[in-house]
Amino acid sequence: MRMVVLGLGYLGATHAACMAELGHEVLGIEVIPDKRAQLAAGEVPFYEPGLPELLKKHIDSGALKVSGSYTDAADFADVFFIAVGTPQKKGEYSADLQYVESAIEELVPLLTRDALILGKSTVPVGTAQKLSERVDELAKDVDVQIAWNPEFLREGFAVADTLHPDRVVLGAFPGSCAEEVCRDIYGSIISSGTPFIVTDPPTAELVKTSANAFLATKISFINAIAEVCDAAGADVRAIADAIGYDARIGRRFLNAGLGFGGGCLPKDIRAFMARAGELGAAEALSFLREVDNVNMRRRTRMVELTREVCGGSLLGKRIAILGAAFKPKSDDVRDSPALNVAGQIQLQGASVAVYDPKAMDNSRKLFPTLDYAVSAHEACDKADVVLVLTEWEEFVSLNPSDLEPFVRQRNIIDGRNCLDASSWKSAGWRYCA
Repeated sequence: MRMVVLGLGYLGATHAACMAELGHEVLGIEVIPDKRAQLAAGEVPFYEPGLPELLKKHIDSGALKVSGSYTDAADFADVFFIAVGTPQKKGEYSADLQYVESAIEELVPLLTRDALILGKSTVPVGTAQKLSERVDELAKDVDVQIAWNPEFLREGFAVADTLHPDRVVLGAFPGSCAEEVCRDIYGSIISSGTPFIVTDPPTAELVKTSANAFLATKISFINAIAEVCDAAGADVRAIADAIGYDARIGRRFLNAGLGFGGGCLPKDIRAFMARAGELGAAEALSFLREVDNVNMRRRTRMVELTREVCGGSLLGKRIAILGAAFKPKSDDVRDSPALNVAGQIQLQGASVAVYDPKAMDNSRKLFPTLDYAVSAHEACDKADVVLVLTEWEEFVSLNPSDLEPFVRQRNIIDGRNCLDASSWKSAGWRYCA
């Protein structure tokens, strides 16, 4: 099938390459010239394991083409995926839908044949209905339908999550052709046993935001328990292991530590709260405010713990930060807990050196005043405290003897509970987590 993907950011580039892998002819539309040129050359402008090889394979084969023209898009196919960003509005909790709305405004007046527009972007409930009404106003003697097909990608595993998803969700209006089209698009995925859930658009929109809200809640729950453990002298990892054996709870997303960040969970739970308020259901999601608060408190606690280890003041201390991306296997530093902590520590008078295997360029753009090292060893040179803030395997596998020749004092704070505490303590390090 021929299809168009509007927006070739993280979601769009992954979806476009994976649709080509499924055997479809794909045209990707990217309006930013530099990014478009990179993608057209088969280069991915961000870090995602497995995606560069897949993208280049299908650019080279011709199954995936890249353009900046909505006219090209309208001529190319009758099926369109919206994969543009929906960031948080400045100064508000609400999602900014200007890029989604712009895609509709640009595309629909150019359509000369009946078409189906499938939303992939994460949007507030009710967006599909609003866009459908706008499409009816813009369409010129053609039938243009809107449906919502939310994504459930994990950064670092996006290719596998697209080609082998836990489920495919479609929200379609009555009388829509969307189910038939999506059964064709995802035929090989559905035939392999992946559940295909067809519902109305508001439900599909809420499936995505509900999933993110639940995951965020699970992370903040174990971090709240960690606060109690700190006060009581208990081991939060042992608690997580024990309750994780309960099939109703499960062990995943019960890793206490610095908390969540990135371009999805923080802004999505805030947008969910804002939309619930608009619908008159603010009380129903009031608990998400505390989920957000718990998450942000973890960052403050990390700064406090670093100051305690330094004897009560960070002034004049040298702090090594290992990790800048919000999670391993990603170069995404949006709302990164690690960089937030690094910035706070620097503001309290410390010299801060940051190292991350993949996120250095993005970190420099966001926090240009921090010092950046080319290796973990360089970051730890003359450090009074080493903070492990992203659980890259490179850091998890460090031995105390690897860093001992470089540091000024043997202090390490495990911000992700990912290190072997006993090995660091037995080597004479002060280990905190």
